[in-house]
This record gives sequence, structure tokens and C-alpha cells, in this order.
Amino acid sequence: MTTISPDELMAILQQRRSFGLKDVLPDAIDLALVRLMLEAANWAPSHGNTEPWRWTVYSGEARRGLGAAFLAAAAGDPKAEAKQRDKVWMAPVWISIGMVPNAKNPEWEEIVAVGNAVQNAQIMASHLGLASKWSSGKIGTHSLVARFVGLEPPAQLLGFLYVAKPARSWPLATRHSLAEKVRWLTE
Repeated sequence: MTTISPDELMAILQQRRSFGLKDVLPDAIDLALVRLMLEAANWAPSHGNTEPWRWTVYSGEARRGLGAAFLAAAAGDPKAEAKQRDKVWMAPVWISIGMVPNAKNPEWEEIVAVGNAVQNAQIMASHLGLASKWSSGKIGTHSLVARFVGLEPPAQLLGFLYVAKPARSWPLATRHSLAEKVRWLTE
């Protein structure tokens, strides 16, 4: 087994960031890198090895149909329609984040497993120098969009992970002290 030091692993974990659409380039990216991201996602833990995550990757002209689904989900709300009109063209790759539950587990465990998978994908994206963000909200989880990506109940659409080259330097981040979040009971 190849090993890296705890410090090297911590640096990789600390590098993960979410980028807004205004902070990414629309330029095409190598889909082999997206495959690496999804392979990393596939190694996430899930209770009972249910592996509830499901993905659909949209790039190139395939984004046109996704954009139409976003627009249909926003129908009747002019402000939302305007926001959705060109959204899919701002990032070169959009990945639907789906969850197909297994009845042997509570729903929340399946959702957490998908969250773990997305985190793995984003860590890999960051390691590859790619920007990404899990985008959800009313449109990104709408039933019309879920049907478009091939998810019917009880499956759920939990949003989209968009992937692109960053348009700006890698952002720095901070975290509140771990001491504010942990109680140590050792005796």
C-alpha cells in the first residue's frame, strides 16, 4: 500500500473548496479527470455497502437538455427563469447527484453516504486542480429535473456537482477552533 504522511493527507483535505459559478471558466475539461472524481466517490462508505449514489454526467451539448429542464422547473417565475437560462453554460461539466435508497437503512444514512461520496469527488477535484461545487436548491432538486436525469421516487435528486477550471486563484479558508467543537472525556 502506498502511504502518505498525515501532514500530506491533511493538506489535501484542507485544499478542498467550493467555487461559485462566477469563479469558474466555461472551458472544456478532460472527462478522464471527471472519471477519477467519480471513482473516488465510488469508494465512499455506506452502511451495509448499499452504495446509494447515482450520477449522470452532462458536458458539451448534452447540457442543453439539462438547461431546458432547469428552465422548465423555474417556469412561471421570471427571476428564476432568467437565472436558469444560461446557467449550464457557465461550467463545462454538471453531474447530477442522485440517491437510490435501500429499505434496510434509514433514509438519512443513505443521504449521508451520498454526501460522503460527493466529498470524495470534491477532494479528488481539488487535488486535480479543478473547481467544483455541490449546488442544490429548489431548481436543482425539482421533480421535473429529477425525472429528466432519470430519477423516479423513491430515488431522490440531491442537486448537482459542477466541475470546471478555476477562474481565480485558489481561495484560502479558515475554520473555527476545534476546541469549540469537541469535548474530551478521558477519565
